[in-house]
This record gives sequence, C-alpha cells and structure tokens, in this order.
Amino acid sequence: MTSVPPEQVPLPEREPHQQRQVAESFGTNAERHDRTRPRYPDALVERIVATIPGREVLDVGVGTGIAARQLQAAGCRVLGVDPDARMAGVARRLGVEAEVATFEAWDPAGRVFDAVIAGQAWHWVDPVAGAAKAAEVLRPGGRMMVFWNAFEPPSDLSEAFARVYRRVQTGLPFDPWARPALESCQIMCCTAVDGIRQAGAFGHQERWRFDWDRPYTREEWLEVVPTIGGHSQIPPTALRELLAGIGAAIDAAGGSFTMHYATVAVTAARAGIS
Repeated sequence: MTSVPPEQVPLPEREPHQQRQVAESFGTNAERHDRTRPRYPDALVERIVATIPGREVLDVGVGTGIAARQLQAAGCRVLGVDPDARMAGVARRLGVEAEVATFEAWDPAGRVFDAVIAGQAWHWVDPVAGAAKAAEVLRPGGRMMVFWNAFEPPSDLSEAFARVYRRVQTGLPFDPWARPALESCQIMCCTAVDGIRQAGAFGHQERWRFDWDRPYTREEWLEVVPTIGGHSQIPPTALRELLAGIGAAIDAAGGSFTMHYATVAVTAARAGIS
C-alpha cells in the first residue's frame, strides 16, 4: 500500500452522478456483473478493518455485494444501499442486507455506522450531498472510504482496444479509452476530496493506493466488457462488433494477458471524539 499525494487533476465538465441512465443501468445483467467484476485487494480490506473504530459498515452503491461480502468475511456487519433493485436483489441472495434507494434520498431511520464505504460507485453520488449524508450517519471518529479499481492492460493491447472503440459506433456518452483509467480514477478522487471538504464535517483526507495484477483469458475479459458503465446501452449489433474487435486484439496478443490494477482510495474521519 502506498499513500498517493493529492495531485491537481482537471475535473470533467459533466459529473457522472448526473448521468442517471448510466448510473442505474448495471442491473441489466446483475449476475454477470457479480461473476466477472474484479474483487478488491485483501490489503485494502485489511486496511479498512484496521482503521475503522467498530464493525458496522454502510456500503453505498452496494451493487451485488462484492465489497460487502469481502468485509463480512473480515468480521464486519454490512448494510448496503443501491438505487437498482436488480443489483440489490442479487446482493440479498448472496447474504448481504440491502435497501433500494439513491444514497442522497435514503432514510437511515436513526441508524449509525463506523464506516461508510463505496466501491466503484461514489462517482454516481452527488459528491457534496453524499459526503454530508455520510457525515450524518457516521459515529464521531467513524470513517468515510471511497475507492476504485483502475485497470491498465499492456500498452500494445491498450492501443488496440482504443482503436476498436474508435472504429465501432458504440453510442457511449464517453470513451473509456480517452484517458488512462488511473487518471480517470484520480479525477474521481479529486471530486470526492472536494465534496468531503465542502461537507465540513471531516478531518484530514488521506489517499491510499494498492497495486496488483490479474491474468485474463480472452473469454474472461469479453465477459467483463459488457459490465463496464454504459456498455449495457450499446445497441446489440455494435456490442457484438465491439466484442469481436476486442477478442481479435487479445488473440493477436496470444489469447490472454495480465491486467494491472491500481486500487485507489480516499478516506477521512468524521470530526468529533469517539
């Protein structure tokens, strides 16, 4: 684990949380999402558990419960909140208590927590209203922790994937290869930090980074691609063309590759004495 300095990364003109159609589209194939999306490194989970004052955790944008189940296995009690009933339904079937609502509108009903986390989801939350809501439901000394997995394929594959996306008319509102994924995640970290500061209820913000690798076969990565934000809205013909192009690029690279991941996190403690 390394600490990441607060780089000054330019913020996007349009915030992801304003793109509600994309934000609430992941349940189209929730089972595939749970089966294929990467987990979070054990070092992050261990760091979260070691840092929070207790074991009551609220998981914002719980999805199918990937991060929640990792924290449950580490001894935490987790409640999830997600705007997509399909995703929350899978989380429940897999043993995670989950309620359906956007975080900004969710009613905590007097419940308080030792941690508010969001894995691969905080960019779908209004950063200021979300941080203020997190402060409301955290015990003094409790922590807000938001984190993302940034993926980086080998440079030759990255360039090949970018060419495929440029060629195929996907209709996506954004190009996932317009900038390195780590840079996009750093932008989201900057947005989260700004929201935490504006909420005015937290202490010093810290940034964490964990680097790790995961091998993928051609078939494994093609299963992941449709779960990436916005891809469920690509017309079927264009999606087939996109997957064929990506598959051909992986075949040309030998049929498999190792993806490098950097898991980046922003965390801050709720002001007050625990």
